[in-house]
Amino acid sequence: MSFLKQISSLVQDPPPSHLFELSEAGIAFAQGTQTGFQPFEPGTLTVSPVEDNLLRADAVLSMVERLSPAAGSKRRRPAAVILPDYAARVSILDFDSFPSGPEEQLSLVRFRVKKTIPFDIDSAAVSYFVQPGTNKKKIEVLAVTVAMEVMARYEALFRSAGYHPGVVTTSALAALNLYRGHGNAVVVKLSGRALTVAVISEATVKLFRCVSLDEGGEDEILGVLHPTFAYVEDELNAPVSKLILCGLPPETVASFRCEVEPLRSRFGAPGPFNAGLLGYLELVEN
Repeated sequence: MSFLKQISSLVQDPPPSHLFELSEAGIAFAQGTQTGFQPFEPGTLTVSPVEDNLLRADAVLSMVERLSPAAGSKRRRPAAVILPDYAARVSILDFDSFPSGPEEQLSLVRFRVKKTIPFDIDSAAVSYFVQPGTNKKKIEVLAVTVAMEVMARYEALFRSAGYHPGVVTTSALAALNLYRGHGNAVVVKLSGRALTVAVISEATVKLFRCVSLDEGGEDEILGVLHPTFAYVEDELNAPVSKLILCGLPPETVASFRCEVEPLRSRFGAPGPFNAGLLGYLELVEN
């Protein structure tokens, strides 16, 4: 299953050779299959869906320029920019019918998500994908929404560093390229205090949540996961068969009676700050 091949990213051009994933902890980067990570000083980047994330944009710009110098080229180099999960909103929408025209589709998706996002839909970047689900009564659409001000600041930073950010997506959506399996699975990713949970049934994302935890302790995490498991049993009529973890230890979820395994990649161990980058590599290197 390749979610990035299916889900329209917020901006998309041919696959780039430079990849960057941003988080409050730092910046993960790749050129080809060579990867690395550079940490940020505290307070450099703070993830928010409604406010500028780049508190010290100059420091981030300087780091990006050092990671991959332009070497005198005047032509912008293509890059994929992977945003923190909490900077965007991902929604699963269902429709009895869906228009065939792209303009009508986008208008309907924007109308449906506008009451669920914490920013003005008229100043938001919206991307969507009609999922190949098995529900014949409903058309299921995955929508990604980012405040234009937030996204524009990220894009402007990479343009200043000599890149063309032709692909923009979010960490968890890119990381889903690493999932291989069948049945009902729950993918859980903890990055700082942002907990992202995705329910996958065959080739369809059935539920997607990203919440900011107060402390990030076990009780808070379980407080999100228990309703998720209940949703799977009630709405999908089958228990969770597999729980896939990224950024949190297996003992946190020891109370759940299902198979538990870490998220895996051919290019290294996916962690809370590079899972999206490794998921994107899985896509472009196939």
